[in-house]
Amino acid sequence: MGICDGRVAIVTGAGGGIGRAHALTLAAEGAKVVVNDLGGSVSGEGASAGPAQQVVDEILALGGEAVANTDDISDFDGAGRLVQQAVDAFGGLDVLICNAGILRDRMIANMTVEEWDAVIRVHLRGAFCPVRHAAGYWRDRAKAGETNDARIVLTSSTSGIYGNVGQTNYGAAKAGIAALTIIASAELARYGVTVNAIAPAALTRMTENLGGSFEPTEEVKAQMDPQWVANVVTWLASPESKDWTGRVIETSGNRTAVAHGWTRGPNSKTPADTPAGVRDVLVPLLEAADPPVMLGP
Repeated sequence: MGICDGRVAIVTGAGGGIGRAHALTLAAEGAKVVVNDLGGSVSGEGASAGPAQQVVDEILALGGEAVANTDDISDFDGAGRLVQQAVDAFGGLDVLICNAGILRDRMIANMTVEEWDAVIRVHLRGAFCPVRHAAGYWRDRAKAGETNDARIVLTSSTSGIYGNVGQTNYGAAKAGIAALTIIASAELARYGVTVNAIAPAALTRMTENLGGSFEPTEEVKAQMDPQWVANVVTWLASPESKDWTGRVIETSGNRTAVAHGWTRGPNSKTPADTPAGVRDVLVPLLEAADPPVMLGP
């Protein structure tokens, strides 16, 4: 018996890194898991059924229940097949964890439109498509008189909520996911669905070459083990988290924090009646406001 006993969960991007840890931990806590992974590279090229099936094999070897899925979650029909597979294989769906992602870092003056589109597609569209299909499934159940105790956990990033140089595409996608979390949580509450996001820090193939706080020393390896993140996500996937929704949670082996989003700072109800008059209204507010700050992991 675990905190997710009997629940049916989908994890996207679960063939390695944080997603693999999610899938294994959910299974260890009693969940039946659909392990989704396209099997591509960090930058999004290629495909292979191997990573998803390997994680499924690990779960089965430990006595758990899991099936593999290799659909592209940024493809609307592929995301629909993913949700339907959970229903067909295990009789329903209780948890959707969107974790899949790629990196194509570049300074904005050098970034190509292809690099921009690829990252936005996998992260932001790749969250929307599964969420849309899962939301439809839970809405239809609610309309039919069924009850849901469902969870969506999305993956944002400190690069999105605080900013990080060289990641305008990735950061924009992750900021969009934070906004998606807040709005979807308000829309889906009526159907018995909570929606939260994490901003994780972990040492994976996506971060191993970043250096700095991700330099793979023994101390960092311990603090940035994906298992710390998976513990938080598994709790968010469980019935125990039913009272919490619309939150973005920073999580790693050295910090757990609830992120606060945009809030209204210094303001005035006196409008400027000419462009030149804007200075007298706006400059005092800018001077009183906190300066922009980029927070590291």
